[in-house]
Amino acid sequence: MDYHVSASSISNKNAVIHIKESDIDFGTTSKTAEILPNPAELFLGSFAACMLKNVERFSAMMKFTYTKAKVEVNATRLENPPRMDNIAYKLTIHSNDKNLNADLLKKNIEKFGTIFNTVKLSCTISGTVNTIENV
Repeated sequence: MDYHVSASSISNKNAVIHIKESDIDFGTTSKTAEILPNPAELFLGSFAACMLKNVERFSAMMKFTYTKAKVEVNATRLENPPRMDNIAYKLTIHSNDKNLNADLLKKNIEKFGTIFNTVKLSCTISGTVNTIENV
């Protein structure tokens, strides 16, 4: 599979990533640092998106249903050279399905996630997968 994205910016303004029919604004100036995602946050967002895509993918393969999934991602930025390290995630799945095996789901996400596997080549990743019963 091959992928393509493009991005553009205007001097002293914001920037945008163009992906298929979506545009994702991101900040490149100090004026937008508190309101728009920066490149590091977009990177972590891609990591989170990979995990959620795989929850959906593996729900069909592992034959479980869920109503909602949420992932929280934290990372440490090192200075010299600048890079991400110590990424930690907490994935929460809302489900009453007894077929949901959280340990196996975690193993599959960590083994087959494209972004997950790319990132783990350069930094430490740790995380948990928890389930919450729907009420």
